[in-house]
Amino acid sequence: MDHGKNDMEILEATDDAYGGVIVDVRKKMDPPTFVAVLRASISRWRQQGKRGVWLKLPIELSSVVDSAVKEGFWYHHAEATYLMMVYWIPETTPHTFPPNASHRVGVGAFVINQKGQILVVQENGGMFAGTGIWKMPTGVVEQGEDICAAAVREVQEETGIDTKFVELLTFRQSHKSFFGKSDLFFVCMLRPLSFTIKKQDCEIKEAQWMGMEEYASQPFVQEREIFNSVAKICLARKENAYSGFSALLNTSGFSNKKCYLYCSSTYTPS
Repeated sequence: MDHGKNDMEILEATDDAYGGVIVDVRKKMDPPTFVAVLRASISRWRQQGKRGVWLKLPIELSSVVDSAVKEGFWYHHAEATYLMMVYWIPETTPHTFPPNASHRVGVGAFVINQKGQILVVQENGGMFAGTGIWKMPTGVVEQGEDICAAAVREVQEETGIDTKFVELLTFRQSHKSFFGKSDLFFVCMLRPLSFTIKKQDCEIKEAQWMGMEEYASQPFVQEREIFNSVAKICLARKENAYSGFSALLNTSGFSNKKCYLYCSSTYTPS
């Protein structure tokens, strides 16, 4: 906290890139004290011509959430340890806060061995539990994790098979999925580096190597267009009649952080 005129306590804030402020509340306060400090802070920011206010409240300060709502803040997003709330100071213009993340990202792994067999699993839970359907290992990409790395990790966790990323074969986008979010699902081709299956007992009922044609002929796959289309793409790749996207390690434009650019596997950078 800092102090202004009349020794008024103000929330510490850093400027964002769009004329607003970011407040990371660390000091514990009871609701009445929090409201007084928040009102004084907003008054100061209004005088300074600030626009949006990002208010990050740790879970330890959950008792002041209702107070923030009553002062005009609304939810933007939440994580395990904090809630992010926002407030728009200008009264004559609509807010320009970007929406929260709109998509969840998932991966499926097409792992094919030298015999032309693919790695498949039956799950203990979820929509496939108890159906007898064999499917590719799948999972959700974790925060800060690359798609190619997520596919390798999921296969190792579910089946104990070590793999190496080869190509991104295809992806699909769907909507109104997990809690109303849109969903991106990437099918990756992996090359096995080991072959002895050691399944994850808590999530996986069975795991095995299966002929590609046997997998694709399952009634569930045949009767559902998206599963059938993916199976056809995988089969075409097995027969070298299709090529996907390789992962090229690059640096991002602004932060110089490492990232992967997925492009045609036939492209060779000069």
